[in-house]
Amino acid sequence: MIKQEEVYRIGRLGKAHGVKGEVSFQFDDDIFDQIDADYLVLDIEGILVPFFMEEYRFRNDSVCLVKFCDIDTQQQASELTGCDVYFPRALADEADTVPSLNSLVGFQIVDAKGNQAVGRIAAIDDQTANILFELEDGRLIPANDDLITDIDMSKQQITMTIPDGLLDLRD
Repeated sequence: MIKQEEVYRIGRLGKAHGVKGEVSFQFDDDIFDQIDADYLVLDIEGILVPFFMEEYRFRNDSVCLVKFCDIDTQQQASELTGCDVYFPRALADEADTVPSLNSLVGFQIVDAKGNQAVGRIAAIDDQTANILFELEDGRLIPANDDLITDIDMSKQQITMTIPDGLLDLRD
């Protein structure tokens, strides 16, 4: 059984496309194209299920059409509409690529100065030019490369040099 901590969300399935089982996939992270992945994990009514891909093709920078194995009709594809799509952390960790922002959700942030845990990343705010880590307690920390001193994928931990006073700021 696949556990939630073994995957991270990369998008959501949209409507069925055509009559041969293709489905549109709106993605936030194209890691599935950067790493040779045979499958994606779908959340089917709260259960994480691997679905093997036959093929996919990009429509634009954030949408592709996916054909999953054994999904051969429009009816079967439409049953997948609205499913969240996840990618296995283990496959992402094996790659020699820079980790994607989405893969960092759930990581613990540690302040490099005192080696103190600051909080866990609940979401990534990338709505502006300044990308922010949103912690579970609502605090925001800039996801700036200059502040990040280390990312330990196995420990799911990011060590950062956090400017004085930043953690005291609230909305």
